Amino acid sequence: MHRLTLAVLAALTLCSARAADSRAAFLKLIDRPRVALAAEASAPTAKDGLAEIAFTYATEAGQRVPGILIKSAASTGRRPVVISLHGTGGNKASQRAYLSELARAGFVGIAIDGRYHGARTKAGKEAKSTEYVDAILRTFRTGKELPFFYDTAWDVMRLIDYLETRDDIDARRIGLIGFSKGGIETYLTAAADPRVAVAVPCIGVQSFRWAAENNSWQSRIGTVQAAFDAAAKDSGIAQPDGEFVHTFYTRVAPGLDREFDGPAMLPLIAPRPLLSINGEIDPRTPGPGLKECADAARVAYRAAGAEKKFVLQVQPNTGHKVNPESMTLAKEWFVRWLKP
Repeated sequence: MHRLTLAVLAALTLCSARAADSRAAFLKLIDRPRVALAAEASAPTAKDGLAEIAFTYATEAGQRVPGILIKSAASTGRRPVVISLHGTGGNKASQRAYLSELARAGFVGIAIDGRYHGARTKAGKEAKSTEYVDAILRTFRTGKELPFFYDTAWDVMRLIDYLETRDDIDARRIGLIGFSKGGIETYLTAAADPRVAVAVPCIGVQSFRWAAENNSWQSRIGTVQAAFDAAAKDSGIAQPDGEFVHTFYTRVAPGLDREFDGPAMLPLIAPRPLLSINGEIDPRTPGPGLKECADAARVAYRAAGAEKKFVLQVQPNTGHKVNPESMTLAKEWFVRWLKP
């Protein structure tokens, strides 16, 4: 029993050290020269007891992020906020219904357009994520930009900078939820930025390494298939395998399947409340890889004395979607920990 206890303590210490290294390395990787936020916000428009505000802010040279903010028209003082991140091919408007539900529950709800999505495309709309995929291929070829998850994580961190300047936001009570691509961006951002008080990554938590090593990468890669296929052609690879998947990730999102993979990043969120929602048969978040993430998180939460603050909600017989009952659970999670 004594040896077992020492082994557990050694594992916890190693996990903590690796987690700290991952945070520092991730922040160094995504860092870029900061510019003034230069935020602009519209006058509120009221409908059905809710007020909506359109806003923009700068995150770096040449990048302004458009967003929407929804709150109760009767809201006064500083309120807790929940940021909702869309998936591949989505946009901020796709989150409006959930933001409204959050606003009616006492939160301020916020959504932004991810890189090369929504108003951040030349067409000014979703455009089937073509520009996003094109940007990822450019990164593979040039090494410039990090549109595959990382740039939006930076944008969210700068969004939090902006929220700290608003007199209707309690910056100590910031929640973050995201779906698919947005779910990945949620756990990456929460791991990197302790100002995220509560995180709910949906259908995003996974081990990219496990998937690549176990021939289970096809569904996730399928979200950016055209970029992957062109990258393989550039590389003279006729039949891409897990080894080339690793090469692709290393070029477009360095460390995504290594030091910034789910099992490394989730522990960084402890002891803050973390609810991961996944589908039992979701091919984009294979079960064994998800288990590695959850096991690593449980070790960190146990070490922090916060075991009840981590919950893995696996939706039975469900693929890559979030069921209505899970959306309700997410809202209840925010209510429980952010106390609107």
